Amino acid sequence: MKLAIMQPYFFPYIGYFDLIASVDKFVFYDDVNFIKNGWINRNRLYLSGDVRYFTAPLSGASSNSKIFEVRIQPRQAWTRKLLESIRQSYAKAPNFIETFDLLRDVLDGDSESVSSLAQKSVQKSVERLGILTNFIESSSIYENSDLNGTERVLDICLKEGTKEYINLPGGKSLYDETDFLKKGIKLSFTNTSFIPYAQFDRPFSPGLSIIDMMMFNSFEQCRELISQGNAC
Repeated sequence: MKLAIMQPYFFPYIGYFDLIASVDKFVFYDDVNFIKNGWINRNRLYLSGDVRYFTAPLSGASSNSKIFEVRIQPRQAWTRKLLESIRQSYAKAPNFIETFDLLRDVLDGDSESVSSLAQKSVQKSVERLGILTNFIESSSIYENSDLNGTERVLDICLKEGTKEYINLPGGKSLYDETDFLKKGIKLSFTNTSFIPYAQFDRPFSPGLSIIDMMMFNSFEQCRELISQGNAC
């Protein structure tokens, strides 16, 4: 079995979905410390003529809190403004209606934690893309929050019986292949390539939220673009 472990991100970029498509099981690492100014509650889109962040605002977020403990602000205070901003920027995109329905489906829910919202944004997107992967929250099962770093990742891998652990390229500076081989686990990394697609008449901007790709491509085309960049 192939396994990946990542913090839940809010409508993340294509590389995150490349990772999901590479594994049999994906663990949302939701009981580690919240990272301010990261990707847990925000991402980037082409808004009002430029690449800008869109954000799910939080209530009292602290880097001392676990991700699943952090709450979002009441939805009525920000979701309508966010949706309208995206509507104004993408209304003429070829797959706007289907993608906007996905956005509303995620934002109209009743989840109060940023972890639940981010997970929902990922899982609903995966459903639309037709990617078959099992998901689980680290807070729900492993009971190993006393461990840290590689030690904890290895413990999860062993409890899942995985033979291969796959991470994004940024993990190359975090993990040593030898530590995994000692446990009989292969360590691999994705190698996502940003395959250009038309974004109206502007130069291609790589690394935006998956929402951008979905706006300009059918869900089937998005899945094909992800698979083209999917190499370990």
